[in-house]
Amino acid sequence: MSKEREPLVTHIFTADPSAHVYNDKIYIYPSHDIPHDGEDNDEGDEYRMEDYHVLSMDDIDAECVDHGEALHMDQVPWVSKQMWAPDVAYKNGKYYLYFPARDKDGMFRLGVAVSDSPTGPFAPEENYIEGSYSIDPAVLVDDDGSAYIYYGGLWGGQLDKWRTGTFDPQGGEPASEEPAVMPLCAKLSEDMLSFDGDPVHIQILDENGEPLKAGDEDRRYFEGPWMHKYQGLYYLSYSTGTTHYLVYATSDNPMGPFTYRGRLMEPVIGWTTHHSIIEYHGKWYLFYHDCELSGGINHRRSVKFTELHYNEDGTIQTIHPYDHK
Repeated sequence: MSKEREPLVTHIFTADPSAHVYNDKIYIYPSHDIPHDGEDNDEGDEYRMEDYHVLSMDDIDAECVDHGEALHMDQVPWVSKQMWAPDVAYKNGKYYLYFPARDKDGMFRLGVAVSDSPTGPFAPEENYIEGSYSIDPAVLVDDDGSAYIYYGGLWGGQLDKWRTGTFDPQGGEPASEEPAVMPLCAKLSEDMLSFDGDPVHIQILDENGEPLKAGDEDRRYFEGPWMHKYQGLYYLSYSTGTTHYLVYATSDNPMGPFTYRGRLMEPVIGWTTHHSIIEYHGKWYLFYHDCELSGGINHRRSVKFTELHYNEDGTIQTIHPYDHK
């Protein structure tokens, strides 16, 4: 029986699912929400995640298996707290887990850990990736073997606090009519452990070729990037944050510029929305999370999935997450 649009696991709270297909199985790399009674705020202090579990499904209709803890923050020397949304990439016969966390100074950085197995355990590098900051890494290993990492999140993710090139704790989004803060992209080194060159801000343009404005909260970038390819095009999808949409933009180059194309998904229950997209046995699927199981508690989220449909022109049909209820 299909678990479509139902929580994949209910014994723990999971969020921010990065799904991949390895060896004809589906592996999901979520963050792990820890229940507590603290308050929510715009800096995301309610998200106190400390470790990563790996989930897998032998088939899209199979039961989801929790393979247990694959990495804990106590194993990572530079981490102080908040191991948020991760991703995994496969290259060189190894699996690379990319994750954000606060360093000892309270700044979000990106780390990497390595395993011979898609289920871990993952052995972390001693330090974070040099030159990295902010949150939500997502990695594309392209058809030619080149690997690109996409990342960045506003507010608690601190991306807007780096607008001057150095960290400004008082920094914020630009004025509404100014270009929005854009996500970052870096090419990864051959060994997948460092940046190959300086990260750049990806441009996301409107239908007139102009950068999306900071005040365009229905379309501008907030957090949670994901990159996939469909019929030769690169699809950058992301969360708009304050308006709670998943949207997407396309390009013929993995580093853009990207042109906004439309909305992937209407808002889910809960403040955050974060996703990934995979192809499996000729069909496409969106993995996401919501707070339906917890009754709307923002830091008690559950991972779900649903089928994704393309139109003939390459646009994606908007998903209404609760239409089946």
